[in-house]
Amino acid sequence: MPYYVPVFMVIGANVLYHICSKEVPQGINPTAALFVTYSVAALASLALFLILPGEHDLAGQLKQINWAPVVLGATIVCLEVGNILMYRIGWNISVASLVCNLGLAVLLIVVGLILYKEHISGRQVAGIVFCLVGLVLINK
Repeated sequence: MPYYVPVFMVIGANVLYHICSKEVPQGINPTAALFVTYSVAALASLALFLILPGEHDLAGQLKQINWAPVVLGATIVCLEVGNILMYRIGWNISVASLVCNLGLAVLLIVVGLILYKEHISGRQVAGIVFCLVGLVLINK
């Protein structure tokens, strides 16, 4: 697989993700919409599990699960509800994602430094400063 294919997948999926999050009907409870969302996601995940190469023993695979997929599931629900509510209270699609992703990028640098002992260069520190300045400018 070419190096940037997953990046393009993430970018494309994120564009659709934000469009769909903004278009969830105002009158529907966000968790009802998420019930449909995750039902489709569960079916798609099962289909991909069966189609893609790799081990197809679901019971055996589930025995290897640790805390991460469980917490990831709860985190995704929070992410989804937060995005739907963000758009419902009036955030513009052109700004909301940018604000969230810049904030996320800065926090992940801290996480990388503390939890994963990653290193950052002076150029990356300058980028962090620009991101923080950008967050202030975008929200003024």
